[in-house]
Amino acid sequence: MTQSAHAAPPEGRIDYSKTLDHRTKMMILFGVLLGLFLSALDQTIVGTAMPRIISELKGLNLYSWVTTAYLLANTALVPIYGKLSDLYGRKPILMFGIFVFLLGSALCGMSGEPFLGNLFGSPMMQLVVFRGLQGAGGAALGSVAFAIIADLFEPADRPRYQGLFGAVFGLSSVIGPLAGGWLTDHVSWRWVFYVNLPLGILALTFLWLKMPRLQSGLKATVDWLGAFLILVFAVPLLLALTWGADGNYAWGSPTILGMFALSAAALVAFLFVESRHPSPIIPLNLFKNPTFAWGSLARFLFGAAFMGAILFLSLYLVQVQGVSATKAGTATIPLTFGLIAGAITSGQIASRMGRYKPLMLIGLSLMMLGFYFLSNLNADTSYNSVILRMILLGLGIGPAMPLYTTALQLSVKPWEIGVATSSGQFFQQMGSTIGVAIFGAVLTTSLTTNLGKAFNEQAKLNTGTVATTLSTIGDKIASGEGTGGGTVDRNSSPESNDQIKARFDVLRQNMTKAIQTGDKAALSAVANDKFVKSLPADVQKQFTSIPEGGVSAAIKDGTNKTFDALEGAVRAGNYAQFKAIASNPQLPQAMRDGLSRIPEQAFQAPAAARAPILAQLEQGRAQGLAAATAQQQQVLDRAISGIDDGEKISLASARAAKVAFADSVAHIYLYCIGIAFLAFLATLMMPNLLMPRRSAGEKMAPAHVEI
Repeated sequence: MTQSAHAAPPEGRIDYSKTLDHRTKMMILFGVLLGLFLSALDQTIVGTAMPRIISELKGLNLYSWVTTAYLLANTALVPIYGKLSDLYGRKPILMFGIFVFLLGSALCGMSGEPFLGNLFGSPMMQLVVFRGLQGAGGAALGSVAFAIIADLFEPADRPRYQGLFGAVFGLSSVIGPLAGGWLTDHVSWRWVFYVNLPLGILALTFLWLKMPRLQSGLKATVDWLGAFLILVFAVPLLLALTWGADGNYAWGSPTILGMFALSAAALVAFLFVESRHPSPIIPLNLFKNPTFAWGSLARFLFGAAFMGAILFLSLYLVQVQGVSATKAGTATIPLTFGLIAGAITSGQIASRMGRYKPLMLIGLSLMMLGFYFLSNLNADTSYNSVILRMILLGLGIGPAMPLYTTALQLSVKPWEIGVATSSGQFFQQMGSTIGVAIFGAVLTTSLTTNLGKAFNEQAKLNTGTVATTLSTIGDKIASGEGTGGGTVDRNSSPESNDQIKARFDVLRQNMTKAIQTGDKAALSAVANDKFVKSLPADVQKQFTSIPEGGVSAAIKDGTNKTFDALEGAVRAGNYAQFKAIASNPQLPQAMRDGLSRIPEQAFQAPAAARAPILAQLEQGRAQGLAAATAQQQQVLDRAISGIDDGEKISLASARAAKVAFADSVAHIYLYCIGIAFLAFLATLMMPNLLMPRRSAGEKMAPAHVEI
């Protein structure tokens, strides 16, 4: 038994899937894919240029806002653009979005130029504002592009083309970091934004010349109040989650709680307004449609798990595998290839078999399997093993991206495709943001616990000062007093064992040269060394108070001055002066004992009678000068011993950090398994909507739902 999925179309609606020829469809598709590629590329190409941008625009405090501004504008406007495209046609909305995106790109590239002056206060703030403008345009590219597939192609053909859209996102994640790095190093960081202009103009040309209006035929007024309320709901919510996850504000702070309260109030008002408006931004009756309702929930959960996979896998590669921060984006290329293969292959298979749900369930099963293997990551997992896990995860993620869109489009009326498509994308992006916030909090909490345990485990493997130091660090971390001495920095690649050993080898060489010769360059290098500067002030002084000329020369110089003063006191017959010098605690104890045995009466004898005392002093001088080299070696041995302990502590700390980070990321993937399983259950609840296959010469039958 079946029931029609579609009511009578609005008057004047054109079925473009039947009226446009294949060549025109391909021309339109090329322009749409190019526009979508711009939006996807912009999210990956900017990251590699950010260090150079910060250096030139002087805005480290606004670093995260360059991404946040784009995310806020993009996510909040997606459902609004989708509804507007249903009302006014895809072409004008898509072209408007590309124009705004290109305008934002041009302005981003001009940030900090003299002619902009103090606009928005600072060059970096200019970039933040212009990135928001870029995001406002990019929202149209993402939301409208997926809806156009449903306008151009019949249901059985849509999955194969939706798969191309998924591949575009995967391709951009490979090209973006490489192109961003090359443009930044060989041209200018500004061309990271300017490169959008020729590609965008090409896309606009194709769309202007070849794309019809793609009008749904729907006639209604725009729900501007609903549009405003969805912005007030989404922006504060995303801000609160972003600030809380980044640690800018505590989760219980008035700012975060106020943002959540404002968002909740806006949501209540939005639901009230939408239930009464004749043409709401997101029609609430769509949620009575089980495919749309369960599909939107599944996409929300999928978004959370997907972002967790990408973001925290990159962090694992940086912190544990030692991949540089710049290369972290390209290090996930195996996952991307798996994603592209999964997206394209699943689309082709779905078009042939006329069913999408089995493929989605298979993809989610592979996704859960990939998360399971990732949850077994540890500090010793080989890079090749990580690659295999990434490919498996990509193959699981790939089918979901195009097929969820296809499912939502097939479940609604043709003139609701725009709002249904954009709503699904909105829920996925919201899931990604919330997932990042939750997983970020989980990472921070588990990392503290795991670091304390890892340091204490390393303490058990060592002895003496090294063990005591590591145990103290572990106890401080466990009690919340320490952070592992800065051993974990999410923004940079940690030192490898070879780098640590090389750094301490250089310190040993400089310390030896400084103690033996007093070389000024070596003394400066020791004083500014990372390890030495981390020592307590009293210990650090022992390393940095090396005299010029070296320890031996200083001892000899001091010895000569002391004995010259002693001889002067003897020749002058000044016993009080002699006694004061001889009792100097800096002199060796044996020497002080010998000098103390010279009686005061000897100083009262004639000068000639004091010759034995002077001879005794010369013997002491000779002994003191001979002992200088031995004393220098003792100082050097103590310093080298301290450096050896420092090397062991640094190696153990690096190991502890890797173990703790690997365990924390693996813990996150356990949560990802649960979230992916919930997405699997939500997908299982979706009706099995069919895409009827077409024989040669047959017209396509309407899509229907199996009851």
